[in-house]
Amino acid sequence: MADALEQQARSLLSAGAVRARAGEMLGIGLAGGLNHFTVDLDRIDGVADAVLAVTRKAYPTLDVPFHARWRHFVIGGVDRWASLANAAAWPDRAARARAEFDLAIVSVLLDAGAGAAWRYRDAATGESIGRSEGLAIASLDMFASGLFSHDARSPFRANADVLARLPLASLTSAFQVNDANPLVGLDGRTDLLRRLGRHVAERPDVFGLHDTPRPGGLFDHIAARANGGAIAAPAILSAVLNQLGPIWPSRLELAGVPLGDCWRHPAIKADDATAGLVPLHKLSQWLSYSLIEPLQRAGLAVTDIDGLTGLAEYRNGGLFVDHDVLRLRDAADAARAHAVDSLLVVEWRALTVALLDRLAELVRVKLGRTPETLPLASILEGGSWAAGRAIAFSRRPDGSPPLKVISDGTVF
Repeated sequence: MADALEQQARSLLSAGAVRARAGEMLGIGLAGGLNHFTVDLDRIDGVADAVLAVTRKAYPTLDVPFHARWRHFVIGGVDRWASLANAAAWPDRAARARAEFDLAIVSVLLDAGAGAAWRYRDAATGESIGRSEGLAIASLDMFASGLFSHDARSPFRANADVLARLPLASLTSAFQVNDANPLVGLDGRTDLLRRLGRHVAERPDVFGLHDTPRPGGLFDHIAARANGGAIAAPAILSAVLNQLGPIWPSRLELAGVPLGDCWRHPAIKADDATAGLVPLHKLSQWLSYSLIEPLQRAGLAVTDIDGLTGLAEYRNGGLFVDHDVLRLRDAADAARAHAVDSLLVVEWRALTVALLDRLAELVRVKLGRTPETLPLASILEGGSWAAGRAIAFSRRPDGSPPLKVISDGTVF
């Protein structure tokens, strides 16, 4: 029985489970059965046009890269990480991949919404950069300076022992946080990196196969599972969820398995212990998308990229609310702040995932593309995230999302 329960729990640690349960939520919404939202699919064509408009503006040739952390390291047309990495002397491709896994994992864990007020002053350009891009450049500067390394002569690494005892003051200073420049969820981010360090140190069999334990050791773990030099994108997510799952703050568990970004909603039916559970795995999928390019640079082919899902976050979700594909049953909910585990937020995020699949189909039809020539990862980048931000700024001066979510810095 215990083994069967654990198997049921681990079934939720997959992109397939995210897509299936999000699709179930959309079906309930289309039938009018949700408590907080109605769904108007007739308006999604307009969303596709908005996504195409921002995509063509950013990528006139429609050669769109993947939605990944690496895009945020490009400032003013200069790819900061590529410049650093190309100038470094790597003993082999795997060494660079481990460093890129270190950087991606730490940077993504630090990227969970900055709040509207925070800015990072970039020393190279003098620009003040906010939101996700500011968090990215700040984290890259930390990484390049060796903040996470135990060897000053080898800065491009994140060692488990350094992460495990990372002082809050170090991140406060590195993010340039003060009373006039507050950053949402800084304590939560610091705690997450410490948890990461402790967990990685305890699992040298996963993270220390070719080096001292470091998050980047996950590269070797994934590469060892390649078949004929190829790895499927859902297998990357599976490794991220199963090997990094224990770092997340205590939320739902089933059979002792931490379920991460997974929430309860009574409308979701199943004939086993997973009934009422809605996995979303936003940050883990964002990380998985960000690990594709390091794997490719290391010589591995990454297949089934569309096996991952869209991301249940506030730009993609806001896109559908601001375009009236999703409408609140109670308009007053727009002014209230909602806990991340509230039924309203769980509905919103699951609907977002399912609607992104519908949106991707429409965008491809309009462009005459296929999932192979325009994967969901590129539509997110082109794309839905940018269109969500654009309409947010057109509707609200500070560009805030249409719904207010109380975040602890580890979900959005």
